[in-house]
Amino acid sequence: MNKCIETVYHMPGLRFVFSTRSSLPMLLAADNKTELYAGEYKFVPGKDDIVREGKDGYIVSFGDALYRALDAVERLRKEGLSVGLINKSTLNVVDEDTMARVGKAGFVAVVEPLNTKTGLGSRFGTWLLQRGYAPRFGQLGAHREGSGGLWEQVYHQGYDSASIMKLCRSLNAPRARM
Repeated sequence: MNKCIETVYHMPGLRFVFSTRSSLPMLLAADNKTELYAGEYKFVPGKDDIVREGKDGYIVSFGDALYRALDAVERLRKEGLSVGLINKSTLNVVDEDTMARVGKAGFVAVVEPLNTKTGLGSRFGTWLLQRGYAPRFGQLGAHREGSGGLWEQVYHQGYDSASIMKLCRSLNAPRARM
């Protein structure tokens, strides 16, 4: 958030910065020692961040769902599933490099704290298809009524780490023959 504000504060025109109401754990780089968004990191509007590279598939996430997705990625890797993670920090702009990367993967899972009917997942799936990509696709996010902003909502809405892992395993499973 600090890097985002440092970048957009002095830009001309209107800006909208969406934030959670509570502090979240710091994300660590792949070495599990260095803070991912510290030091020389520069926020670039419209550019997605590759949190982890993957070979089997990718999770695209943001906000308070991002650290949960990272936990799922790390746990899935211990099981032998190479899942990458993308931080979609600018929700309304397509990063063509990211689209090409995840579009060629075996699967893409969008995990978000917004509504699955109107949030990033519905849009991201369309963006993939418009560019001719057709990986297996799934999404998790808010889909039930509830009290937003509470940690319990993550489990109630089903975008906790265990649910993310379950989705990734199912997207990576061999397809049944018809």
